[in-house]
Amino acid sequence: MIKGLAITPPVIGRISIGRVVEKNGKRLPEKDDQFTITTQIQTKEGWLPHPLDEALRKKTQSSKLRSIPIALPFNDPDLNLRAEYTFFERKSGRPLCAGDGEACRRHTDKGLESLPCPSPDLCDYGSHGLCKPYGRLYVQIGDDDELGCFVFRTTGYNSIRTLAARLRYFHAISGGNLSTLPLELKLRGKSTTQSHRTPIYYVDLTLRADQSMKEAVIHA
Repeated sequence: MIKGLAITPPVIGRISIGRVVEKNGKRLPEKDDQFTITTQIQTKEGWLPHPLDEALRKKTQSSKLRSIPIALPFNDPDLNLRAEYTFFERKSGRPLCAGDGEACRRHTDKGLESLPCPSPDLCDYGSHGLCKPYGRLYVQIGDDDELGCFVFRTTGYNSIRTLAARLRYFHAISGGNLSTLPLELKLRGKSTTQSHRTPIYYVDLTLRADQSMKEAVIHA
């Protein structure tokens, strides 16, 4: 087996809270106020929707998908949510540096080096907003593929902090049985001074609406 190969869950689809819009002849990313579930195939028109997206929308009272029933593939919170500071090259989207706030792995003229990671605000290499937190949450939706996962990628502090805290809480409450808890992803909004009172949407992890805490823990 190849040494040092990063093993990740088999991804069969994506979950996003954004979309691509055309402005002045350019296709630009834009944040949305709902979830979109897509395949991993992208065309000129955007990402192809996954059949589960339409199926879940039919079950909602509105046309907007703001909650998704999910299960977690692992009991270990750190395997379900992986987050690190990442510096991406703008043109290719290739990660040039990734760190955890203490140490990083950076592509330099000398090759891949291990260097101190002082966090984006204190790092000259990743300053000016080029280095951001990058989180990937792996979840399972439906029963078609019991080993396949959908991945939610985010560079938002609010989503990463909220998901990390929820995973720790649920891990403790369930006695470590995260993978058998009936959960759902929920889209929440808030306004802050920094957002100039416009809504900011982030992702939260909760018990399903029809489950009490006691019922969920007994089930797990």
